[in-house]
Amino acid sequence: MAINITLFKKYINLLDEVYKNAAVTSVLDSDASLAQQGANTNEIVIPKLSMDGLADYSRNGGYVGGSVTLTNETVTFNYDRGRKFTVDAMDNEETAGLAFGKLSSEFLRTRVAPEMDAFRFATYAEISGISKVSAGATLADGAAVISALRGATTQMDEDEVPMEGRILFITPTLKGLVEDMDTTKSREVMGRFSQLILVPQTRFYTAIDLKDGTTSGEEAGGFAKATDGKDINFMVIHKPALLQYTKHTVNKIITPEANQESDGWMFFYRAYGLADAYENKAAGIYLHHKA
Repeated sequence: MAINITLFKKYINLLDEVYKNAAVTSVLDSDASLAQQGANTNEIVIPKLSMDGLADYSRNGGYVGGSVTLTNETVTFNYDRGRKFTVDAMDNEETAGLAFGKLSSEFLRTRVAPEMDAFRFATYAEISGISKVSAGATLADGAAVISALRGATTQMDEDEVPMEGRILFITPTLKGLVEDMDTTKSREVMGRFSQLILVPQTRFYTAIDLKDGTTSGEEAGGFAKATDGKDINFMVIHKPALLQYTKHTVNKIITPEANQESDGWMFFYRAYGLADAYENKAAGIYLHHKA
């Protein structure tokens, strides 16, 4: 039995790799070394630094004293979702391991990654103080897309958001409209982003509803666009503005011998994390959505 558990652990170690290939927001994960475990297991502590600006120098009195304050802000994780699924017992551990590897990979690719992306984008879209288009608009051609992107970069420039680290998340449809232009102007605007990532419209909304998996009509779980949600055209995100921490854990593996429900291996998957932004860096997020 120990051989089986060891083999399954080998596949478990691949889960995060599968997630990173499937979730477009994985590039935004924050440096975990900058956060500390809070007093409770569902909290992390984020350091925040503030300081005074320059003051007049006096030839008699010299320098004016200033203050530097380093405080710790406690942030509570806001994403906690999970599922359990069963794989029938196999004749040998290699077959069972392969079945689990395929099942878990498909589960992450088609269920976990899209929901996590959708949750993050919707969460960032609702953060107070971010920059966004004054009124929603449908961008009908490449020229309209470039104009909207120019407005985003100009706003972030005026807000003194560093150019390095700005990531453009945009739908494939709008990216295609820009590529069809193939003009110097379009290339110049697109070149102002350190990275461009395509986001399917099916996970790109300003608000979503997470299905609880137990309420009537929500047994299948997953997510859906909220009734008041809008389609997002694109978002520009300066990575240092975010607090994005993810913890993926297969909490436990139950063998067929210990399984009281069926003759199968039971696997429990949990996605646990945080999607938020620093209060003083809200300008590092720019949102453009449809009407």
